[in-house]
Amino acid sequence: MTEIRANLVKELRERTGAGMMECKQALVRTGGDLEAAIEDLRTSGMAKADKKAGRQAAEGRIAAGRAGETLALVEVNCETDFVGKDEHFAAFADRLAELAAARGVTDVAALAALPWPDGGTVEDARRLLVSRLGENISVRRLSLSRWSRGPHDVYLHGHRIGVLVELTGGDETLAHDIAMHVAAARPVCVRAEDVPAERVEAERRIFSAQAAESGKPPAIVQKMVEGRVHKFLAEITLLGQPFVKDPQTSVGDLLRARGAEVHAFVRLELGEGLERHASDFAEDVRAQLRS
Repeated sequence: MTEIRANLVKELRERTGAGMMECKQALVRTGGDLEAAIEDLRTSGMAKADKKAGRQAAEGRIAAGRAGETLALVEVNCETDFVGKDEHFAAFADRLAELAAARGVTDVAALAALPWPDGGTVEDARRLLVSRLGENISVRRLSLSRWSRGPHDVYLHGHRIGVLVELTGGDETLAHDIAMHVAAARPVCVRAEDVPAERVEAERRIFSAQAAESGKPPAIVQKMVEGRVHKFLAEITLLGQPFVKDPQTSVGDLLRARGAEVHAFVRLELGEGLERHASDFAEDVRAQLRS
């Protein structure tokens, strides 16, 4: 049996992120060949990742990256909040966002195919992390900003909300303030005319049915409906919302006073749109041990 030196195990661990025992076993299987052991770990990691691929992953983190004038937001999901706070998971998400910004990729498939700094591809690194942490891990969403016509900003609220904002006019401080507002106020669109017509009509029908029950004349009912539609649009659009740092001023008024416009924004919130199941922490731990 080939003797496996501790420094070789340490180097393999540093290069792959796998556990000490996994590294030693891989080196034993490959007769102490470091490069072959790396490939062995990747192969076993892929098999473990494939087994866990169907498991729900709605926790994790939003990570932000910057490379020159390119900004990126990436959502990386895992199964539990416990793993979402793991330093290795966080480091993977952060490096992924930086890589997305540096390479300017605009979709998850292209990101997965990029070379990973430690060898292999991003997808290989993801599968190794699954093997290491024992949970399904997925790269769900990616948003990129290459705006060069004005200030833009990327903002993270903890690790659960990320925002990209692009301005025409104004300055970086204003872009940051608007990004913080978007994180807090959850606007759907920049302006009222951006709201899909079918959504406006759906709300109008609801308001019309409610107003009709008042028994007021049709002309009054119509005014009531239009007033409620106007209020609804102000609540869900960025320009109509009260600015979070000064509720007496709307975001639209703030931007006009600063000679600026919002070209676009993106808001990612961890797990939005994903079904979440209540979990039993003790059972989660037992499942990890059985993996």
